[in-house]
Amino acid sequence: MRSIQELEAIRESTLENMTLRKEHNGTRIVVGMATCGIAAGARGVLTAFMEELAERKLIHVALTQMGCIGMCHLEPIVEVHQPGHETVTYVKVTPDMARRIVREHIEGGSPIEEYTLSHYRAK
Repeated sequence: MRSIQELEAIRESTLENMTLRKEHNGTRIVVGMATCGIAAGARGVLTAFMEELAERKLIHVALTQMGCIGMCHLEPIVEVHQPGHETVTYVKVTPDMARRIVREHIEGGSPIEEYTLSHYRAK
């Protein structure tokens, strides 16, 4: 860092990213970030969600983290909570899947059935 302007640019970028993680009364994406999730790749999934939400300027969507929910073999696990809809639980999520979830489920309103826990259990 060489100047106050660079520091201010870092501050602005950080504040913008923090806005994506605040609680809202609308859509909420929750990524499992316990040790099991992190070992399975949840950091990359969380980052993919942050980038895709920022790129699409979906600031009304809250992105949060949770601990282990007891299904370590299905990590990374992501839950999508939307007012008026049942919670959708996605399992074995990759960064590419996260980007598709934002496009098709969050923006498009259509959960991706083949990524869900119920689809996985039906196999």
